[in-house]
Amino acid sequence: MTKFYLAACFSIASFATASFAAVPAPADRPNVIWIMADDLGYGDLGCYGQKVISTPHLDRMAQEGLRFTQFYAGATVCAPSRSVLMTGQHHGHTRVRGNAGATNPSAQALRSEDVTVAKVLQQSGYRTSLIGKWGLGDIGDAESGLPRKQGFDEFFGFLNQRHAHNHFPDFLWRNEERVALPNVVTPVGGDGAGYATKAVQFADDLFAEEAIKFVTNNKAQPFLLYWSMVIPHANNERTRELKNGADVPDFGPYTDKDWPDPDRGQAAFISRLDGYVGRMLEKLREQGIAEKTLVMFTSDNGPHNESNHNLARFNPSGPLTGIKRSLTDGGIRVPMIAWWPGRVPSGTETNHVAYFGDLMATSAELAGTKTPDNCDSISFAPTLLGQPTEVQPKHEFLYWEFHEGGFKQAALYQGRWKGIRSGGPNASIALYDQHTEISEQTNVAGKHPDIATKIDDYLISARSDSSDWQPVWARGKK
Repeated sequence: MTKFYLAACFSIASFATASFAAVPAPADRPNVIWIMADDLGYGDLGCYGQKVISTPHLDRMAQEGLRFTQFYAGATVCAPSRSVLMTGQHHGHTRVRGNAGATNPSAQALRSEDVTVAKVLQQSGYRTSLIGKWGLGDIGDAESGLPRKQGFDEFFGFLNQRHAHNHFPDFLWRNEERVALPNVVTPVGGDGAGYATKAVQFADDLFAEEAIKFVTNNKAQPFLLYWSMVIPHANNERTRELKNGADVPDFGPYTDKDWPDPDRGQAAFISRLDGYVGRMLEKLREQGIAEKTLVMFTSDNGPHNESNHNLARFNPSGPLTGIKRSLTDGGIRVPMIAWWPGRVPSGTETNHVAYFGDLMATSAELAGTKTPDNCDSISFAPTLLGQPTEVQPKHEFLYWEFHEGGFKQAALYQGRWKGIRSGGPNASIALYDQHTEISEQTNVAGKHPDIATKIDDYLISARSDSSDWQPVWARGKK
């Protein structure tokens, strides 16, 4: 067992005894809202350096809360990132390790034996809701992963992630019931994907209304809301057919910009989601539950280039290299803002290294329950609550892999050293020192062979075997 597991899979009870006078008692457990954008980059928000797109509500959220500078998604693409988030297991242990596609839906579904953060909080007395995009179970061959079988009391949104490409779908799901919408859709494939020829109801507008309704109706009891937006993900099918996948109801503040429609649409997506978050925070204040609600905002992976928009205009990765599908930090380091008035210190920033899998231990700690066995999760509650850095446990390693175009692996060691392997199980790793070069441009493996060897050894043993996700290396590629 590596130091990572010794550090990560510990008893919440013993952890609380060590340092947590400030953690709420079970009678004063906070509501937890996890708001997640889809394909939003590290540099897409003003508070992370964005210069072109306006995000005043998220910028204010950061001013009133805590901004993480080194927070990581579970994976560089959608489904495995969400699986890491739900199970608290890193990418080499979690159930779903890639986007399986329509040919093997069971490989992209959670199973009955999986323990999700929703199950943990549900069993602790929380009311649990999923609103938006799921992607870890579907009607038919993947029903073991349906949200209500994975700890959610209620669900409204998309089950299938390809269906979620269409922002104006002709149906959504409420629990296991198909709900018709007035949009008229030109279908592409057999899973609900396509694009609207008559666009009436925008899915994310419906999700925002549903999220507001949920917190209003459940303010008298502790709740978990997983609000999984679809924007700014592209409608990939619309991009192929109509050359513009940024299918937004209007261009908002960018209407008069002298930009191509995909650029105006991409910017409007992000400003629109910013407005949703602003509405939620205002509703929490209005309902008198802001001080008992922890809100976290992030993205499922790095930014996309699938709307046919100009990446150079927006610089969505900021100082990082790569985008979605990259194992450099542009593909996996994401914005993360935590807001909890009176508990999370306002106007603060942290370089604590955390990732999606840590939601499990953090939520369990704050709910006064235990983290499940066999997880790779460390509570970042000490950081949230302004505890001294020395009482915040840290990961020795974080781990990612990628299965498209040839298997690749990556690990972050001690929050500093990033190793990436491609080209075969015996290929040498590329090593980057993030303390001296955040852009990961210079391979320093030759200067630090001991560090390279340490990460190399870890990558050999980091993942458990999965019959659904066997490594297929692209030989000879670096």
